[in-house]
Amino acid sequence: MVDLVALRDANAKRWSMAKPTRSCINVARSLISPAAKARYQSVAAQTGVPWFFIAVIHERESSQDWSASLAQGDPWDKVSVHVPVGRGPFKSWEEAAVDALVDCPPYAARNQDWSTGAMLTLLEQYNGLGYAARGLPSPYLWAGTDQYKSGKFTRDGFFSPAVVDQQLGCVSLLTSMMLQDPSIDIAPIPPQVEARRTPPSAPAPTPAPIAAFLQAILLFFKSFKRGK
Repeated sequence: MVDLVALRDANAKRWSMAKPTRSCINVARSLISPAAKARYQSVAAQTGVPWFFIAVIHERESSQDWSASLAQGDPWDKVSVHVPVGRGPFKSWEEAAVDALVDCPPYAARNQDWSTGAMLTLLEQYNGLGYAARGLPSPYLWAGTDQYKSGKFTRDGFFSPAVVDQQLGCVSLLTSMMLQDPSIDIAPIPPQVEARRTPPSAPAPTPAPIAAFLQAILLFFKSFKRGK
């Protein structure tokens, strides 16, 4: 049995320390593109789930394939055969996404706590708590950061400790998205994003024209006296 409060705290701590180990700028750019963002925001408006939460699930479940369901990556126009099974068919990607968030575990649309640790734990629950049960950081969250080394469920119920997840995890995606889209509001901001968002130091003020003129006169008289 996984202690969700302890997992929330652990995920919040990892978020505050995580550093990227792989670039995901192009994937993140695709997730925040105006066309994609509009579709995610449409589902967000119907469910109350933040659009960027929906976006990273879409990438993890189907590499942002609009013909695949948000629930598990099966075609949304057919009855699903992977967990959650028996969903659909649906009329659109959006309809399938609403079903995944409202009527399928972990029922993200019912969530009331969108603090960083709670949000990350909900994402982890979306994929399953098998990693947490082993005391391991989930690659669903942490692949592509220094918080994850190896270990992956290669199929349902089969865990391989040596396999490295080649997909980008939700955290690496979110932090890259935040760098490119300041409207994404996740607090606290992770260190690498905070550093990139810090405005440059203001340049030293240049002397006002009169002050500069007086300074030039003083320098002239000093040099004149030295010449004598």
